[in-house]
Amino acid sequence: MKIILGIGNPGKEYAETRHNAGFMVVERLAQAHRLGAWRRRFQSLAVEGTVEGCKLLLLEPQTYVNESGRALRAAADWCGADSSDMMVVVDDFNLQVGRLRVRAGGSSGGHHGLESIAAHMAGMEIARLRIGIGGGEARCDRDYVLSRFTPAERVAVDETVERAVRALEVWLKSGLERCMNQFNVRSATETETEK
Repeated sequence: MKIILGIGNPGKEYAETRHNAGFMVVERLAQAHRLGAWRRRFQSLAVEGTVEGCKLLLLEPQTYVNESGRALRAAADWCGADSSDMMVVVDDFNLQVGRLRVRAGGSSGGHHGLESIAAHMAGMEIARLRIGIGGGEARCDRDYVLSRFTPAERVAVDETVERAVRALEVWLKSGLERCMNQFNVRSATETETEK
C-alpha cells in the first residue's frame, strides 16, 4: 500500500491557507478518484482506495503541522510501508506560487512538518512534493504561512494543485524517477508568475 500525507493544520480557520497546500492536493486527488468518505485514523483524517492500480492511503494529520510525523509513523507501522511507498505533499516558501518540485528526500528546509516526519521516521528518506507558496518580498513568518492566497494568486494555485494531482498519479503508476523527470520542469504558469 502507498501512503500520501498532505501537511496542513486541521480546522476551518486554517482551510485554504498557504500552510495547508498539502491538504488541498490530497483532497483534490481523493475527489478526482471518488475515494469516498474521510474517517479518523492514525491521528488523521484518512481515506483509502485504488488509484492508478495502486492501493492507496491518503492522510491529513489532525496533529497540526509541527507533529505531522506522528500520523505518518502510525500509518506506516500499520500497513508495513517502507520509504519508497510514501510521499509527503508540503508547502514550500522557497518556491514561488505556481511552482512545484518533486524530490526523493533532502533537508526540511526549516519546515517544521518535515522536521517532525524526519524525527518520527528515524531519518528515512521520504519523497516529497513541494508546492510553492512564496514570492515577491514576503517574509516567511507565521502570519504569512497562515494567510490565504490572494485573488491574483488563486489561478496559479488552482493550476498547481491540478498539476500536483497529475504528478502523484504518475508517481503511483510509474515511480518516482518518472515523476521527477516529468514534473520538475517549468510549466507555462510557472514561467508567467515569475515575469
